[in-house]
Amino acid sequence: MAYENLDTELVNALLGNGRESLRSLGDQLDVSVTTVSNHLADLEDAGAIEGYTPIVDYSKLGYDVTAILQLKVDGPGLPDITDALRDEPQMVSVYETTGDYDIIAIGKFTDSDDMNNQIKRILADADVQESNTSVVLNTVSEHTQFSVGDD
Repeated sequence: MAYENLDTELVNALLGNGRESLRSLGDQLDVSVTTVSNHLADLEDAGAIEGYTPIVDYSKLGYDVTAILQLKVDGPGLPDITDALRDEPQMVSVYETTGDYDIIAIGKFTDSDDMNNQIKRILADADVQESNTSVVLNTVSEHTQFSVGDD
């Protein structure tokens, strides 16, 4: 394998199985374990790989409600609200956006009462001008990762 593509191939191999051993990765990529280890360390040091986490199906753990929150926020309050949302364990994604809303956040909840209580608590002290909450009826596709270099 050409080393110029090694980092991309290494990342894609780990996306397929984040628990793959260095030896197995070396065999797959036709390079030494030392080369895999060095490239992996470089990717970690550069922040391209931040950790190794499981892919969780939250619905199988009792989190049956996915909600999408859209918030219009008074300008100075934006950092405080995004920080508060980011710190909420059930918020799986928080985005600052352009368009009609300043923030879009996605959360996982056990049921609609849990969702209502948490959203009310989160927004109680917030400088939110307007909010819109949508409940996901059916998850068609939910990917947290994709192969890199497949442009």
